[in-house]
Amino acid sequence: MAMVERNPVLTFVTHSMLAVGVIIFAFPIYIVFVASTVSLGEIMRAPMPIIPGAEIVTNYVTAVTTGIKDFGASAGLMMLNSTIMALGVSVGKIVISLFAAFAFVFFRFPLRQVFFWAIFLTLMLPVEVRILPTYEVVAGMGLLDSYAGLILPIIASATATFLFRQYFMTIPREMPDSAKVDGASPMQFFWYILMPMSRTTIAALFVILFIFGWNQYLWPLLVTTQEQYYTLLIGINRMLAVGDQQAEWQVIMASTMLAMLPPVVVVLSMQNLFIRGMTEQEK
Repeated sequence: MAMVERNPVLTFVTHSMLAVGVIIFAFPIYIVFVASTVSLGEIMRAPMPIIPGAEIVTNYVTAVTTGIKDFGASAGLMMLNSTIMALGVSVGKIVISLFAAFAFVFFRFPLRQVFFWAIFLTLMLPVEVRILPTYEVVAGMGLLDSYAGLILPIIASATATFLFRQYFMTIPREMPDSAKVDGASPMQFFWYILMPMSRTTIAALFVILFIFGWNQYLWPLLVTTQEQYYTLLIGINRMLAVGDQQAEWQVIMASTMLAMLPPVVVVLSMQNLFIRGMTEQEK
């Protein structure tokens, strides 16, 4: 292995391949950024500039405060909606999954395994199979065009329940028994012992579930018809539906760059906990 690491040819080849991969991945994002910093005329004129322009402040302020003309929602409002949805989905999934896994592992009740596998089998049902019945239920409850309608139908997670269950099963049975002998109630054991032990797993799942909630497209597309409840991904798509009018590409590209910002911030701010949660088994 040392010979491979000291081989300058292999080192050059591997680094070159890495650099090419980064360029291929980053170049489209760079083009979107450049388009968000120039005027509409410069975008429409061939060839489009590949150097950032002087309209960056104007375009981003327009996107955040007013959006495109006659649209009814700014990127700032839609970012707020997307953030509320992503936080609601991620926090809700984690809370429900923690309590469900806690019940399945540390309590004994009739049909416990049946209930767990019933939850687990929902992973085999694609979203498209259950989306129309779910829409009918949400519409019947009057939750269309609301934050509750965006969040509640996708707030449960069989995957997170399974992962927490598997992690809790690695905890020695002597630990809850010792806590019980010391006078701790089940909820005290959950809050003061189990939660601190699970913090890296929770952080790792939070990152994954936040991105999942932020990237939701099909469900918000169905349940939102009013611009004030559009998420940013839905808004960007509908900004493009201008018919015979000219799309305001500079504002759309600025909104697209803003759509990448919150997931990047979450990943960068929690990367250490995320990596530990994916690689460590804390006991």
